[in-house]
Amino acid sequence: MNPDLSWVLNDVLQVPGARHAILVSADGLLLANSSEIGRDDAETVAAAMSSMQSLSRAVAPFIGTRSPGRWRQTLLEYEDGWIFLIAAGTGAYLAATAAADVDMEAMSFRMQQQVTALGKAMTTPPRQNAGSEI
Repeated sequence: MNPDLSWVLNDVLQVPGARHAILVSADGLLLANSSEIGRDDAETVAAAMSSMQSLSRAVAPFIGTRSPGRWRQTLLEYEDGWIFLIAAGTGAYLAATAAADVDMEAMSFRMQQQVTALGKAMTTPPRQNAGSEI
């Protein structure tokens, strides 16, 4: 059973100008998509976003430092909008699209907030007194 992760995507789309959002596994499988994008299109984009994060990591040395550090975000700019791609925990990525006039800081911040919330929601706390009698 896959958990319903639509709340992550719906909250990201509350930023004025936000259009679509998807959650992608590292191997390119669609984990969740916002209702504004069809499943077939979302699956195609999911595969592409997995490749995009891989490409982004591969070109990290282009930054020009010995250790470029950990990849954080990839932004793609188009005439009519933006694509944001960030890590969403181990082996997952959150991708979202927005209009050209979106507040980029607000969009990035909201995505980071949701990734943090997602991590907390997906982590099962250790059971207290596991294996002991009550």
